[in-house]
Amino acid sequence: MIKKGTQVKVITGKDKGKTGEVLEINRKLNTVKIKSINMIKKHLKPTKENKGGIISKENFIHISNIKNVDKKVQKKEVKK
Repeated sequence: MIKKGTQVKVITGKDKGKTGEVLEINRKLNTVKIKSINMIKKHLKPTKENKGGIISKENFIHISNIKNVDKKVQKKEVKK
């Protein structure tokens, strides 16, 4: 089971082999956002609050393209 904060490994795609922490989960679309994985460039328009420009941020990746590597969760699943 994948929850927010667990360690996962990417098994397919451009970031194959990288590991990271789950930041956000979208259960409706079966996608997750992982720290420093699947980075995209986003162009922001300047506003009163922020300067604008090009920022890098994480994008969602499908849940079938990752596997759990968190040791604590794996031990709990084995005990069941």
